[in-house]
Amino acid sequence: MKSYRKELWFQVPTRRAFVNITPQVEECLRESGITEGLVLVNAMHITASVFINDDESGLHHDYDVWLEKLAPHEPVSQYRHNVGEDNADAHMKRQVMGREVVVAVTDGRFDFGTWEQIFYGEFDGRRRKRVLVKIIGE
Repeated sequence: MKSYRKELWFQVPTRRAFVNITPQVEECLRESGITEGLVLVNAMHITASVFINDDESGLHHDYDVWLEKLAPHEPVSQYRHNVGEDNADAHMKRQVMGREVVVAVTDGRFDFGTWEQIFYGEFDGRRRKRVLVKIIGE
């Protein structure tokens, strides 16, 4: 069995964003040479997420509105965590959207369902953050 590891770095200019990282993860798969196995894609920051869904702007807008209703950024004083900080909402949004995804690889390709893509979700942006790609297989 082979193993491959790479860190992808992102710095979005806004507080919140959804970035389709499927092409970068596909490039990692090509670099790995693995054709049968599993890919783990993991947000390495507690205010960011990795998830799988459709690359459709209306859905991304709906996510943003829904998450802001669940855990509004303001007023920042509503959160105990925000003593000296302002990102408690980002921690909660990450908890809802998830930390990681695992995708099966068959014949050198992701075993995706229709419309599935891998996304990086940023909830406390404007600084560099990383995503781990770990691939194991043959």
